[in-house]
Amino acid sequence: MLLSMTGFGRATAELPEKKITVEIKSLNSKQFDFSARVPSVYRSMEVELRNRLAPLLERGKVDMSVSVDSTGSQTTVRLNNVAIAEYRRQIQEAAATAGLPEPADWWSVLMRFPDVSVQETASELDDSERQAVADAVMRAAEALMQHRRAEGVKLEEFFRKRIDAISGFLAEVPRYESGRIDRIKARFSEALSKIPVIDYDKGRLEQEMIFYIEKLDVNEEKQRLEQHLRYFVETMELPHPGQGKKLGFIAQEMGREINTLGSKSNDADMQRLVVMMKDNLEQIKEQVLNVM
Repeated sequence: MLLSMTGFGRATAELPEKKITVEIKSLNSKQFDFSARVPSVYRSMEVELRNRLAPLLERGKVDMSVSVDSTGSQTTVRLNNVAIAEYRRQIQEAAATAGLPEPADWWSVLMRFPDVSVQETASELDDSERQAVADAVMRAAEALMQHRRAEGVKLEEFFRKRIDAISGFLAEVPRYESGRIDRIKARFSEALSKIPVIDYDKGRLEQEMIFYIEKLDVNEEKQRLEQHLRYFVETMELPHPGQGKKLGFIAQEMGREINTLGSKSNDADMQRLVVMMKDNLEQIKEQVLNVM
């Protein structure tokens, strides 16, 4: 079972005088990287909320935002006199500079500017509101985890297709192996025929040719790559999440075997198979970074 590190969750809590909305999103990261944007009245809860989210979300760059909307009549609104005075001063300066008349109705103009009124809420949390915020955060986190599970299913399907493709290309390699050796021998014979007649040790030449051809043998690379492909699938199918790092290590080992296979191929057809294997492997490496 795979879990993606990418996800989004949202939850709300209704109180008599306000509505609290919690949104949590996560992206891939090597560790649990948490940041929060919350109203000042909830700042005291940040550490508590982080400690509750860390064991559930485990890894990822996690951004949490908490917003509050007033739904009651007990919220106090006051005018921001400092902002109003500053807006009026700047308008007067601009009018004098441009040679324009000042507004006839100052209030209709000034009240259109941002931050001319301030909404005041309670400065301290009571237990019921604290619990409502905590519950909303955990419900948003669970919604995020459901999103992660759905994304994990898509990632598993993606990986299986690429693993099957690499296996298919690997199965075609034997078609070109015997012909490749014959062509190498033919090139040696042709090259030797162009050399003026000289006395040389034919037994030693045969030994060197055998040694050279053995260096081009790719049976070990094929076997190891097959093992890595099986291990990748087995790791995906483990019942517990958290395989992302291990899958990344396996993908690196697959890359080593494919690269060695390419360097030993000495054949255009085998090189094409290697290129296609590398293409699928690069897609795996890109997406494995999103796995928890």
